[in-house]
Amino acid sequence: MTGHAEHSGHDAPYSPPLSITPALLSQVAGIAEALGRWCARQDALPSPRLRRENRIHTIQASLAIERNSLSVEQVSALLDGQRVIGPARDIQEVRNAIAAYEALARWNPTDRAHLLEAHGLLMAGLIDAPGRFRGGGVDVYRGDQLVHMAPPASRVSGLVDDLLKWLATSDWHPLILSCVVHDELEFIHPFADGNGRLGRLWQTLILSHWNPLLAWLPIEEVIRSRQQGYYDSLGQADQQGDLAPFVAYQLEAIHDALRSEISSEKGSEIGSEKVSAKAPSLDELILQDLSSDPNLSARLLAERLGLSKRAVEKHLAALQQKGRLLRHGSPRTGCWQVL
Repeated sequence: MTGHAEHSGHDAPYSPPLSITPALLSQVAGIAEALGRWCARQDALPSPRLRRENRIHTIQASLAIERNSLSVEQVSALLDGQRVIGPARDIQEVRNAIAAYEALARWNPTDRAHLLEAHGLLMAGLIDAPGRFRGGGVDVYRGDQLVHMAPPASRVSGLVDDLLKWLATSDWHPLILSCVVHDELEFIHPFADGNGRLGRLWQTLILSHWNPLLAWLPIEEVIRSRQQGYYDSLGQADQQGDLAPFVAYQLEAIHDALRSEISSEKGSEIGSEKVSAKAPSLDELILQDLSSDPNLSARLLAERLGLSKRAVEKHLAALQQKGRLLRHGSPRTGCWQVL
């Protein structure tokens, strides 16, 4: 396969082969709006029951993409420490994934050692030398068709280091960052096996550092439901030398996962007569955030809401003019009062 030409040289710093179009930015804005609505329905994190259910669905779907045969009910039983009848390898894969997702909160997505540790947990007992980069070449087949020739093993370590260094310094939106890293891990194929589940795990990790709620969003379930599109978008990005097809696919999957969560919560809330007919506006979301944390800066608010700092500053100024918000102290050390 061709593509990803920027990975081929070592003289210039790595830059992802992605054309950021107005269409992609529109997708980011739509996700940010949906995320704001989902966040407004949570006190801090989803309920323990919802976190458990979403984690089970995430693990089952991510492994089902890799042809694991265990059902949601069987994954739930394994999470509870119960015995399950099924193929030994499939059971081991689920146990490994449970351990990896439980470790998610302590990992830094830009840390190479953490990436290796994550792979070690995901693939323990399944391959030789889990948690170590592959030592030989690898070709990816779907059926009898060759769909990707990964870079030679001698380049894997440097390519991963370049990618993680770029991730640590890039000012791109985290939604786009997470998609790029996911795709590039699939392109580099740094391990002998387990690259797909690791790429999905690492995307969730990056997203959770932007907004902790996203650690519990079962994006993998959407991917599983349209799995051919997942493979097709990876192939298109590879052939075109532009990550846009895959980034667009993943952003749509994230948006659909959020829509599903909001819809299911609305349904449960309507049943208990707790839902209002109108979703909160952006101003209301800002006021809610500042009520819970009056020391938030415009920059942190922008990160939470997925907006630019300038856009948030305009909303803050308008809220002050409307008498809804008061600033005490200096811009650097002061705090907000919601009126």
